Amino acid sequence: MTNSDNSHNSPLLQVKNLSVNFQTSSGAEHNVLHDVSLTINKGETLALVGESGSGKSVTALNINRLIASPPARITQGQILFEGTDLLRASPAYLRKLRGKDISTVFQEPITSLHPTYTVGHQLIEILRTHTTVSTEQARAKAIEMLRKVGIPDPEQRMADYPYKLSGGMCQRVMIAMALACHPKLLIADEITTALDVTVQAQILELLRELQHNEGIAVLFITHDLNVVAEVADRVAVMYSGRIVEEATVTTIFDNPQHPYTIGLLAASPTLDASTALLPSIRGQIPDPAARPSGCQFHPRCPLVIQQCREEVPPLITLDNAHKVACWRAPLEELR
Repeated sequence: MTNSDNSHNSPLLQVKNLSVNFQTSSGAEHNVLHDVSLTINKGETLALVGESGSGKSVTALNINRLIASPPARITQGQILFEGTDLLRASPAYLRKLRGKDISTVFQEPITSLHPTYTVGHQLIEILRTHTTVSTEQARAKAIEMLRKVGIPDPEQRMADYPYKLSGGMCQRVMIAMALACHPKLLIADEITTALDVTVQAQILELLRELQHNEGIAVLFITHDLNVVAEVADRVAVMYSGRIVEEATVTTIFDNPQHPYTIGLLAASPTLDASTALLPSIRGQIPDPAARPSGCQFHPRCPLVIQQCREEVPPLITLDNAHKVACWRAPLEELR
């Protein structure tokens, strides 16, 4: 999605060895993220992929420090944004950061917009909070952003309440709000999941165009690998709170090295599919309160060996920054 010129830039965001526990109502703690490390460079799109319950959204919410503590407790790690550790930043610093340098678009836009305020009011409020523009300038900028994200008659839409807009229109409003203050990082959390395929294609094209023009970095969270192929530069595959594979988007599609990634790719529909039934991955992601020993994926894995049941595989680098956590890797001889 972006040019390789960004590869030599210093990282915009670095998540280092992040581990998070959640406390239950009984007082017990369960690990939901374990030793998660991610890097996003300026202008780059990193896709974070996995089934529901794999830890993708929890990772994103921790980057923005949007999960309450308790129940969440960060047990180790760093989240460095332009060198500043957000885990040790003041609440005032984080308030300035959110919506300005780091913006988030969530999966359900209608629940992210305030139902009793107009679209224009909410856009103007963000601009007035994070910039020094006047109310008149903020209104003009808000109209410009609505026009930029493809909303017809933006002056009229400024007076509309969210309930008057379709899901696709609400998602465009959320993108306009997220980009209004020219953020350096956009976190897009399952932003196309609730949309039909036509609107989904429009939103993805809009995101590509805006990123190209604005030069922002994107953390794109999804379970849909077909979407990943369209938007990402690199892919990190997450399973049961851990990163199990990371590589360029081309490498992930051409040479996946983790059985979970292979299963996800096989379960993704394609236009040239020769069979009506897609293969599925047996079983489900384990409950954090009852995780298996060894590799978390081993109860579902077709390539399991005894070592998988007993020992957690480390995330190793194969070649060209291709990382995988699997005792059977590399898998070429096994296919």
